[in-house]
Amino acid sequence: MTWNLPNILTILRLLAAPGLAVMFLYFQRPYADWFALLLFVSASLTDWVDGYLARAWKQETKIGAMLDPIADKAMVIIALMVIVGFSSMSPWLVLPATVILFREVFVSGLREYLGDTAGTLKVTNLAKWKTTTQMVAIAVLFLQGIFEHYLGLSLAGLDPQVVAETLAGGGADPNGLRWKATAMEWAERAGLWLLWLAAALTLVTGMDYLRKALPFLKEVR
Repeated sequence: MTWNLPNILTILRLLAAPGLAVMFLYFQRPYADWFALLLFVSASLTDWVDGYLARAWKQETKIGAMLDPIADKAMVIIALMVIVGFSSMSPWLVLPATVILFREVFVSGLREYLGDTAGTLKVTNLAKWKTTTQMVAIAVLFLQGIFEHYLGLSLAGLDPQVVAETLAGGGADPNGLRWKATAMEWAERAGLWLLWLAAALTLVTGMDYLRKALPFLKEVR
């Protein structure tokens, strides 16, 4: 393996993927949410940086080309697992997450089956947009979890009627309930819209890969 900077960044991103789940094992919320968000955003940025450096410095390698999509898939799958695990299991979240997870596993299986001919399933520009949309959606959903947790902390011990009146816009709001609730609501909406968009792109690119692989899947009689 060539230990150049692009490959090192790819390996660091791959190692960061399980770190997202580990954050919630060793840290209390909301610190775990913050650490996971910072780790995910930092690792996601390396996805663009390592590719740019590899092309600019002419350091593209086979090992880098292999590990780069694996690192992306690991980041997305583990992040979605964590988000769904800490969610209320809303179908608006679970359904697009299921589509994304199924597609990633399916395409990985196709590549493994095709072996030497897997080069026919090269990453397309639309697939890159799909990955970018997934990562932005996940980052926003991590942020939504942070706002939700801070809102929950602010609600502790308050009278439900006072909370309802405050959220409705009446009276003073010393605990910042209104802005926290608004931020949580908008982050949730934006995150879900982006996740559904990512799921749609996931389906389109998955069908495109299947179409390209079909000639190699026909049995020779």
